[in-house]
Amino acid sequence: MINEPDEVLYSRFLKEGNSDDLRVLLERYRESLTLFLYRYMDSMEDAEEIMLDSFAAAVSGTASFRGSSSFKTWLFAIGRNQAMKQLKKRRLETVPMHEGLAYDTEEPGMEIFRSEEREKLYKALEEIHPDYREALYLMYFENMSVDEIASVMNKNRKQIYNMIQRGRDSLKKTLERMGFDRDNY
Repeated sequence: MINEPDEVLYSRFLKEGNSDDLRVLLERYRESLTLFLYRYMDSMEDAEEIMLDSFAAAVSGTASFRGSSSFKTWLFAIGRNQAMKQLKKRRLETVPMHEGLAYDTEEPGMEIFRSEEREKLYKALEEIHPDYREALYLMYFENMSVDEIASVMNKNRKQIYNMIQRGRDSLKKTLERMGFDRDNY
């Protein structure tokens, strides 16, 4: 069961209601989806709540999986939509990705942000356009393909390619301005 594809687990859960299948999916994506959603929300608690709402939408049938993308891509798209709904409801602007994260080591999963080089990288990411930041985050931190990113962001492939290229260029300039030494990273 643990090595089975997400789509098989999800389909079986919907048909048979096997809670073990849902547990495996939750274990696979709980942390990465929460960290992705944190970039939209103002706290880790809110990100976790949206993550759970996303799973609830997936398992309740509110959102329907058509199989045109991977389960992960579909789930992240649900999460992004849930976060946008919540932000719209609160009438908030998006919170910069990982604001304060480098200093808050009590949160689960935060150990990946501790090094000084990563802290500089995240500060530089904060300074680039939010769409570029999101595309780069999905590509490098979630290992999504261009097609998957396009699906999550509701954009076409060409737009994603442009965002990634512009994001890389912008990030490079920002890091150079911050005195980031690429050889030490």
